[in-house]
Amino acid sequence: MERPLDCLNNLNRDDWLIGYNSRQFNQIAQELYLELTQLSACGTPPKIILAEREPLRFLASFIAACAANCPIFLCNPDWGTQEWQQVFDLVKPDIIWGIGNQKSGIKNENNYQCPMPNALFPKIMIPTGGSSGQIKFAIHTWETLTASVQGFTEYFQLKQVNSFCILPLYHVSGLMQFMRSFLTAGQLCIQPFKAVESGQILNIKQSEFFISLVPTQLQRLLLNLELTEWLSQFNTVLLGGAPAWNELLEKARFHCIRLAPTYGMTETASQIATLKPDDFLNGKISSGQILPHAKITIRNQQGEILNSNQIGNITIYAQSLALGYYPIIRENQTDFQVDDLGFLDKQGHLNIVGRNSDKIITGGENIYPAEIESAIQATQMVTDICIIGIPDKHWGQALTAIYIPKQSDTSALKIQTLLKDKLSKFKIPKYWISQQNLPRNSQGKINRQQLQQIATEFLQNPIT
Repeated sequence: MERPLDCLNNLNRDDWLIGYNSRQFNQIAQELYLELTQLSACGTPPKIILAEREPLRFLASFIAACAANCPIFLCNPDWGTQEWQQVFDLVKPDIIWGIGNQKSGIKNENNYQCPMPNALFPKIMIPTGGSSGQIKFAIHTWETLTASVQGFTEYFQLKQVNSFCILPLYHVSGLMQFMRSFLTAGQLCIQPFKAVESGQILNIKQSEFFISLVPTQLQRLLLNLELTEWLSQFNTVLLGGAPAWNELLEKARFHCIRLAPTYGMTETASQIATLKPDDFLNGKISSGQILPHAKITIRNQQGEILNSNQIGNITIYAQSLALGYYPIIRENQTDFQVDDLGFLDKQGHLNIVGRNSDKIITGGENIYPAEIESAIQATQMVTDICIIGIPDKHWGQALTAIYIPKQSDTSALKIQTLLKDKLSKFKIPKYWISQQNLPRNSQGKINRQQLQQIATEFLQNPIT
């Protein structure tokens, strides 16, 4: 396995970073690497917060830190004061890149003091959990990220991976697109989603590229015929980050988008299951087969492994597994039980049912929001929807739909009428709350805490 500096030195192509100066990337990375090795001369590398907004400098800084064996914390430059306070309290960084517009990027260089000689700092910390308001950092290493890339290339039978990246580089979904291209000497094209949506797209041969989207991005691109045609030319369109609804998948299939729904998370260094585009176009709906570097078992609440088509808790075994959440290393490094529920069908494809923590119990019935959200999306009367449970003294929890109507005059009654033939009576939401937008993060994940607040305020002060 090549180390970061070896990869950098072996990167001879001047055109690998499309839209940016590849030579400048190498120059910045080498300069920062020398600075860091000098700072690390006392024995223990400094802890770095990386919040560079500019993609070229972000990636060059990342590689320099990895090459110098510095613990690096990837951060969102747009976090608010409260979130940054969480991060500073947790990390206590020695160096900050990207905040405060320091000319050199290094904070308090002259006052830097070596940490305790025996301090152990893992290498690459990737943020997760921001949608709930509590930021955590999954602890990764160059080895775990490389294992993810190796599993990806083996699964798709590729030697080089070309990526068109429109997702945040500080997030695992953007970072791994860079890693795939960097480690395989492929090409990387980086553009903001807004630029793509407005049609200002860099010229590439899409048939040679992978692109990764979250469902809300796919939905918006499919509203534009020219962008739909552009998207249909890609070799593969990876789709993840949040559950996709059936109507969206059907529309993508209708337009012959080579979609590859995926399952993965920050803790697994991106995807560990992916449906291949040909299977998707042939009508298969699932998260696909498990990638070679991972294994998944489905277990009941007693920990017993279940058979095919039996729904249970997902347990993951993967070479790309995070070591824990900073600063705590997990005791059990062999497997990772997640909150998701699903089953493996007889072809070994993973099917996700919902999240254990999202399960709503109303009148003694177990309900998973994804099923109801999909049924409501299929009415084509909403542009976004989320189902939550509100405490109710009679039912335990009352099903509540928070939605954005497609038309201003769309009433909840119209939607309920269409649902009567599709869902059991107890699965039709009791409360309906119309909103102009739903709180989602840049990966399309909903902030359910915030929705609970919206619903509570609405029920206390209903609009009459």
